[in-house]
Amino acid sequence: MNKVIIDEDIVLKGEHLSIVFGGLKAVEDFNIEIKKGELVGLIGPNGAGKTTAFNLLTGVYKPTSGNIYLNGTNVSRLSPHKRVAKGIARTFQNIRLFKKLSVLDNVKIACNSNMKYSPLTAIFRLPNFWKEEKELDRKAKDILAVFGLNEVEEEYAVNLPYGKQRKLEIARAIATDPKIILLDEPAAGMNPTETEELMETIKIVKEKYDVSILLIEHDMKLVMGICERIIVLNYGKIIASGIPEEIQSNKTVITAYLGEEVE
Repeated sequence: MNKVIIDEDIVLKGEHLSIVFGGLKAVEDFNIEIKKGELVGLIGPNGAGKTTAFNLLTGVYKPTSGNIYLNGTNVSRLSPHKRVAKGIARTFQNIRLFKKLSVLDNVKIACNSNMKYSPLTAIFRLPNFWKEEKELDRKAKDILAVFGLNEVEEEYAVNLPYGKQRKLEIARAIATDPKIILLDEPAAGMNPTETEELMETIKIVKEKYDVSILLIEHDMKLVMGICERIIVLNYGKIIASGIPEEIQSNKTVITAYLGEEVE
């Protein structure tokens, strides 16, 4: 993998990313830089290309052109699971939990990406296996405590209320020890109370784990309330970028959402 010189504060960099589906450019010349500890929102009308951009950054799609760098290393051709190992985690619009496993096991599975014992050590249950498993259990429980899920750790994930399932998905992402987390519409389907709790959870995650966060969200109260910077996509292209106050008054952005010129 090629290493390039990038500002050491930049965790994730997308450079001139484009992807074409059957002649349609879903994302075109997409450039993004996320700094260490930064919380950035990616917004835009339906069909703007937001989730496609996420899929490029996380390896679900391979770019037609352009490159992706994580801490200066080119990860453009790495598979999703290899990007997770490098430090890119994500959640999805539709919650993807192991629904028939316990809350605790959902997080422990994510922790397994960092286990160091060999398959033979696991098969024969050698001392190193038990040592790491004990540490894994402690780590998973500590993460659940941060998310307020420790009291339901033995519950099946499918039995959790919707808001707690969302929290569990973020907790599972944290368990991979990411450098950056991409949250795809984390407030989708939540009521106002759940959304407020989610906002606080995201703030806690950012501060406690010193992790960068990029999120897609349609709830503008959430976006404007927690994002330090906002990038706006429309028809696969970036049309604006800036602090929340700038985006709120940007005529190009307002036109993209309302579909009409603003006086």
